[in-house]
Amino acid sequence: MQRREFAAAVTAAIAAPAVLAAPPAQAASDRADERRGSEHRTDARRGGEGLPHHMLAVLAAELDDKVAARALVPHLYDVGFDWRPETAALGELDFIVAYGFGNRPPAGGGDPAKVRYEPGPVNEALADTVAALRRRRDVPVYAQWEIAHFLESKHQMTDVTSIEPVVAPDGTITYLSTDGVAAQVAEARKALPGGIGTAGVIGFRDHVKRCVQTTRDRGMRAFAPRGIELPATYDAESGQAWTRRRDLYLVHDMTAQWTVLRQKLIARAYPNG
Repeated sequence: MQRREFAAAVTAAIAAPAVLAAPPAQAASDRADERRGSEHRTDARRGGEGLPHHMLAVLAAELDDKVAARALVPHLYDVGFDWRPETAALGELDFIVAYGFGNRPPAGGGDPAKVRYEPGPVNEALADTVAALRRRRDVPVYAQWEIAHFLESKHQMTDVTSIEPVVAPDGTITYLSTDGVAAQVAEARKALPGGIGTAGVIGFRDHVKRCVQTTRDRGMRAFAPRGIELPATYDAESGQAWTRRRDLYLVHDMTAQWTVLRQKLIARAYPNG
C-alpha cells in the first residue's frame, strides 16, 4: 500500500508545471516577502507536503531503518524532485553569471580536440535571456564563451567578461565544467573594492539549480533572477550527447549533484579524514 501511495504522490509531483515562475499563491507570498525585504525562500515544497512523508515511509520500510531513511530522504527529494533554485529580485543583483549548455560540432570539421566547437542555438537563447535581463538590470556580465559570443556579435553588449576554455601549448582545448566557470568568476570578483557581491545566475532550465549551487560553493552569494524565463528546449544536434534529450540530461545532472553531495557529506562527517 505504501508503494502505491508513493507512486501516486510521485505522479502528482511530476505533473506539476516545470517553470520558474511561481504559482499564484507563491507569487503573492513572494510579493509580501519583497515588501518585508526577505525574498530568498526556496520553492522546494512545490511537489507537495505529502511527498517527503511518503518517501520516508517507503524507504524506511525498504531499508528497515528509520534513521537512515530520515537522513536520506531530504537528499533524495532535493536531487530528484526539486529543480527550482532560490530566486532574488533583480534589484539585488550586482552581476550576472551565465553558464553555457551544449554546443555544436565544429562547422568546418577538423580535429575536435583542437578546433573550437560552435556555440549552438541553446547558447544563443541563453544570450538572448542575458540581454533581456541586462536591459532591466545594467550590471557586469560574466558569460561562458559560447554565450559571450552572441552577447558581443548579436547584441553588441559591452561590459562582458568571456570565460574562455583552456588552450594547451599544443593547441588542445579543454572546456571548463560548471565548477570551472564558477571558479574563474570568483577569481575575477574577489579583489573588487566592494567585495564579490550578489550573482544573478542564468542557465538552461534544467541546469540552473546546479549552476546556483555551484556558484555558491565557490563562495559567491547567488540566486536565479526572479521572473526571468529560462531556455528549456533541448538541441538534438548538440555536440554533447547528454544535452540532446531531457531524460538523459536529468540523469547526468543528478549524477553531478550526487557527486558533490557525497564529497560534502564525507567531509562534514569526517573533517580530519
